[in-house]
Amino acid sequence: MIPEAQFFTLSLDALYILGFDNYFQLINPAFEKLVGRSAEEILSKPFIEFMHPDDQLVTLNAVEECKTGIPINSLENRFQCGNGSYRWLEWTIYPDLAEARIYGIGRDVTSRKQAEEALRDAEARLRMMIESVQEYAIFSLNTDGYISTWNTGAERVFGYTEDEILGQSFGIIYTPEDSAIGAPGKEMSKAAETGRAEDVRWHLRKDGSRFFADGVLAPIYEKTGALRGFTKVARDMTERKQIEEERSHVLESERFARREAERASHLKDEFLLTLSHELRTPLNAILGWSHLLRPGKMDQAKIEHGLKVIERNVRSQVQLIDDLLDMSRMISGKLNLNRQCVDLISVIESALETVYLSAQAKNIRLDAVLDPLASNVSGDSARLQQIIWNLLSNAIKFTPKGGRVEVVLRRVESHVEISVSDTGPGIPPEFVPYVFDRFRQADSSTTRNHGGLGLGLAIVKHLTELHGGSVRLESPSNGQGATFIIELPLMVLKPEDCDSDTFMSAVVDSTFKNVKILVVDDEPDTRELINVVLEECHAEVITAASAQEALEVLEHDQIDILISDIGMPDEDGYQFIHQVRRLGSETSRNIPAAALTAYARPEDRQRALLSGYQIHIAKPIEPSELIAVVSNLTKLIPKEEEVQL
Repeated sequence: MIPEAQFFTLSLDALYILGFDNYFQLINPAFEKLVGRSAEEILSKPFIEFMHPDDQLVTLNAVEECKTGIPINSLENRFQCGNGSYRWLEWTIYPDLAEARIYGIGRDVTSRKQAEEALRDAEARLRMMIESVQEYAIFSLNTDGYISTWNTGAERVFGYTEDEILGQSFGIIYTPEDSAIGAPGKEMSKAAETGRAEDVRWHLRKDGSRFFADGVLAPIYEKTGALRGFTKVARDMTERKQIEEERSHVLESERFARREAERASHLKDEFLLTLSHELRTPLNAILGWSHLLRPGKMDQAKIEHGLKVIERNVRSQVQLIDDLLDMSRMISGKLNLNRQCVDLISVIESALETVYLSAQAKNIRLDAVLDPLASNVSGDSARLQQIIWNLLSNAIKFTPKGGRVEVVLRRVESHVEISVSDTGPGIPPEFVPYVFDRFRQADSSTTRNHGGLGLGLAIVKHLTELHGGSVRLESPSNGQGATFIIELPLMVLKPEDCDSDTFMSAVVDSTFKNVKILVVDDEPDTRELINVVLEECHAEVITAASAQEALEVLEHDQIDILISDIGMPDEDGYQFIHQVRRLGSETSRNIPAAALTAYARPEDRQRALLSGYQIHIAKPIEPSELIAVVSNLTKLIPKEEEVQL
């Protein structure tokens, strides 16, 4: 066995024995050499006098703990050398309670400590540099994706302060849709696998707003090669993105305008070609038969046939010219309606008579289902017949021999509906969006089977809208026919529109006894007029100057009919009817309602009906018109047993 003194001498590590009195009892030559002091000098003073002042308390506490029998595996402190400098030493100390002393083994870690200090300084300088960067968001993540550092640029870009964001998952800055597909985790995985992950995407700020950013995520490794975390650098690119989008939009607009100009030019050429063909074809027959008839040598049968051919082609010419003139008036806004009370059944029957021979020539069956309750509307009789005739002519033109064309008239809530269906080839799906465009035809080639200028449906649409209605197409697919549906507002009676018998019968039948009517209008004169008219018809009338006042009435009274203005302060008629339809009472939710308003455009009527009104009536209103409206609404009052259900 090596003697204790010889062991101390041979060891290259600094060894010592420290008594419980805090004096060194023994040190080895390696210790003397390390600190540049002799053994006599070191053994002559309490060990604490050699410690750096900042390390004395920590060292004393560790030694006192060791005296209780607890070994200390690592104790770092600075020992003063003979030249006055300090060296960092790492100690492992073990107690010997029986001998009342401590054994210590020390190693010089000054170089490591200096390297760590240099690293801390470099990190501090880097941190200061990162903090000074305002245009870039720079932050760090641990391996689990939680934010561990956050610079002022990140605070400016994302809106979070450092205190708010540290410890949060960096998924907080991603949009919900990107988070839903796992974008944050995928970005970390890619960075760990490839060394970087670039992304260009929308991000979220603290206030919920979005901004467009490009960024890069890079991994950080320990000296051992183990993954330590990630660093993310991102830049707000919203302004540049907007500029690019605007430039792209301008370019696309220019391309679209160019395409539209080319399309318009192409359509114009096609139209002129078609017009020339459609005008020259009947002229050819007219001119030819005129020459044949001039000598007077034909028998009577051929003369009659020739005259019929001329008459038919002249009528074709007249129709083409009428369509062109109508379209010209429509484009210039000079086409006016001669409004009156119109019996739709008579209009439809007249149109059917007009096309009967054309249908008979192709053995096409004409069916009509006409609802008498939907017969009268306010409009221009000639123009309404033109609408029906155009749709029927189109249906017959495209329906093959032995087919069927059906026209249906019915009442649907606050409007009448006219549908014309055929069993023809239908409309190609790609042409459906353009079916009501002027001069557009599904087949405009020189080999087409059907003539025409492509104006008929455009005229139908314009005339229908002039009547405050709408037209739509239902064409399931090729080979299953087509259905055109016209919607027109419910009839409104006026003395000057209808004959006296029709008007008087409406007034005589309009006795509203036991009918409670709520009138809502912010104009006192309007409320007074409606009140007087309806009370003359024995109705019980309650008036309200605002939506709020009307709602209070509905909460306490059972109202049969509601008449409301649309343009009112604080809460308009649209908002008001929405609230009425949400009331707890079944009667209130189903109350028949009319919108009485100065907003008279077709889109205003559609909005009123979609909001919950059954009827839309434009101001100014005649007393007789008001009576007709209320008379129609009384038919919609729920019966008592219906309310209970």
